[in-house]
Amino acid sequence: MVIKEQFETHGNGLLVRAPAKINLSLLIAGKRPDGFHKIETIMAKINWYDEILIEPGQKTGIKLLCKGSCWAPLGKDNLVYKAAELLLDSCGMQTNIKMTLNKNIPAGSGLGSGSSDAAATLMGLNKYLDLGLSRRELAKLAAQLGSDVAFFLNGPLALCKGKGEKIKKINKKFNFSAILVIPDVNVSTKKVYENYTHNPALYEKLSGEINNLITKNRIDLVVKMCANMLEESCFSLVTELTKLKKKIESLGIKPVCLTGSGSAMFCIIDDKDIEKTGTYSSQLAEKIGCKSVIVRNNRW
Repeated sequence: MVIKEQFETHGNGLLVRAPAKINLSLLIAGKRPDGFHKIETIMAKINWYDEILIEPGQKTGIKLLCKGSCWAPLGKDNLVYKAAELLLDSCGMQTNIKMTLNKNIPAGSGLGSGSSDAAATLMGLNKYLDLGLSRRELAKLAAQLGSDVAFFLNGPLALCKGKGEKIKKINKKFNFSAILVIPDVNVSTKKVYENYTHNPALYEKLSGEINNLITKNRIDLVVKMCANMLEESCFSLVTELTKLKKKIESLGIKPVCLTGSGSAMFCIIDDKDIEKTGTYSSQLAEKIGCKSVIVRNNRW
């Protein structure tokens, strides 16, 4: 899969790409007073994208069209619409905007596509309308749209804390290839968190190890830990994912890690095994009947 630029001019419009992400690690630090969970996660953008085409509309207001292989909510229920409306309202603007969302990344998969779409909309409209807003100003708007949106304004690799909105960029480059497994299952993030039982001792142990490895710039070793404290909760809700993971590992594809709250899973491929990625993808399709995508880390 080719790594593309985020912005591309299309006639009198602007095409904006919104990359998916995977969680290279995901720890739960406990619960906040507001009921949300505190997380510590290393997130990495990958070169699999939704696309948003911004063009002049025929009348004042926001018009959103959705197409592509994956479902997306229409109108004001879509984060693209919400982000556009929030940005324009914050600038006191009324303008004619038509946006077409090409949805390639499935919702409910732990890949952050909705948050990425929102961030891409903020950045895209800022560029298209020449608003001149800084990243800090965009981040304030992002915080109103969702916890993960701020990550997609930055990256491509970061340690995120709080609800996910506290971003510390990891400057060490971590180049990787991965097999991304896309089960035909959507998982409710809300239900996974509600079902989660906290393990303080496990959190302290994993957090200490991971932060030590970050200090040493050994993100590769963090990945091999396959640490996702939401996996048990997710798999207990959707038992077919447990069976799927075991089937994938039986093919010699391991370790298989859950991203986010699920349902997508991934396996980082060592450089020495990179020529096997096509074979792995074929095996997943032929022997398990599961969709997979070969991805690389995104560079922006």
